[in-house]
This record gives sequence, structure tokens and C-alpha cells, in this order.
Amino acid sequence: MKKTIILLLLFISMPVMASASNSDPVKMNENIKELAEYFEAKGYAFNEMLEDSRFKLVEDITGKFTRAAEVRIESFEDYQKAVGYNSKKDNIREFMTEYAAELDAAEKEYGIPKTIIAGIMGIESEFGRYKGSYNPFNAYVSMYAEGHRSEFAKAQLEELLIFAKNNDLDVLAMESSYAGAMSYAQFIPYSLNRWFVGKDLYHMPNNINSVANYLAHFKEITGSVEKAIYRYNPSTMYTKVVLALADEAVLVMEEAE
Repeated sequence: MKKTIILLLLFISMPVMASASNSDPVKMNENIKELAEYFEAKGYAFNEMLEDSRFKLVEDITGKFTRAAEVRIESFEDYQKAVGYNSKKDNIREFMTEYAAELDAAEKEYGIPKTIIAGIMGIESEFGRYKGSYNPFNAYVSMYAEGHRSEFAKAQLEELLIFAKNNDLDVLAMESSYAGAMSYAQFIPYSLNRWFVGKDLYHMPNNINSVANYLAHFKEITGSVEKAIYRYNPSTMYTKVVLALADEAVLVMEEAE
């Protein structure tokens, strides 16, 4: 009980900036306390994680999601610019060459064209150049604190803790996007627990196999690779840009022959 009281006082004294969602600092602290009680009851040392010096609320995380959603893309050309398509196009040859054996093996095992796998890897992380500069625990706790997609955030936190425990990982040392997506494949924790192949999130062969594994699962459900890509990110422009980058990979293969 004493530890819980101290923890609550810590949150009340913690400087919390008002966000674009007009989050009330007192309400945020109440939400964090509620979250801690939930996970402590399930046997997780959640309060210890919150007391760790690496735990920090992501300031205005609701605003980050809101601003991203408000960006208006009027054309496919604008979308290509937004995702840095030309840079990815320039780098796909190097990726296809360096990981030729791994891409061939994944295509054979999962039945997903290696060019599609390469397209996903390019769009999601610039072929492994991007990891993310946030921590997923901090991100999901911040979402819950601000009341942004609260049930989703709680569910992903639980998936995250399961993944960390199963793979003997320090959850506060993990890296993610502000949305809590991890690995070069940019999987949320739910997807990590179901389709990620291997333990090391930043070993490229693991990511290649994981993308193929994910797409193979949804290809079986939806009946096509294109629809499986849409399940990766439910955006028609996202699907189109992945397919366009995959076409660039085809050209690279044809030139190599």
C-alpha cells in the first residue's frame, strides 16, 4: 500500500504537459494508477517499471496521432513523396543483393514473392535504416494515460509484456515508433506474438521471414497478396506504393539476369 501511495504521489508531481487532446494531468495520473492496478493484479511488476528512470510519458501522444491523421494526401505522387519513395527506390538494389539468399528462402517457404517482401521492408523501415526513437512501453502507457484508444493500448501493453517475457527482453530497453510499432517490419505487439519469426527484432533475416509469414497468413484468409498487403496497413495508397516498389525490385532482378 505504501508503495502505491508513493507511486501515485510521484505521478501527481510529474510535470505533464497539456496535450492537443486537452488531457487533464490529474485524470492522466488516475488512468496510470488504474493501469498499474490492472497489471499488478495479473502478476506483472508494473509499478517497478513505472518507477524506472527510463519510464517517461510521451508528451502529447494523442496530438501525434491526430496530426498524422490530418495530413491530407491528394494524389499518389504526394503519397510517394511523403514516404520517401525515391530514396527507397534507389536503395532497393542493395537490399535485394545483400539479402538475396534470405529473400529466396522466404519466398520458397511462405509463397510470397520476394519483391513484395522487399517492398514492405523498404516502406516500413527504409530496408532496416529505421528502428524508431521511442519506447513501446512508454508509448502505450502514454496512450492510456491520455485516453487515446485506451482499450487498444491496454491490450498492446499486455501483448508487449508477454513478448518481452517470452524472449527475455528488457521492455524499457526496446525501441519503437511513437505508435509502439517495433522491428524493421514495424509490428505492433499483437503481431509480434503471432507472426514474428525469431527473437532478435533487428536481425534482418528474422524480419524478412516475419513479413512473409504475416502476408502468407492474410493471403490465405483474403485470397490475394494485394489484399494481404492491405491488411498490413489498411490504406489503398499504401498497397499501391508497396506494389510500385516491388515492381522496382522486379526490374533490379531482370537487370541482374
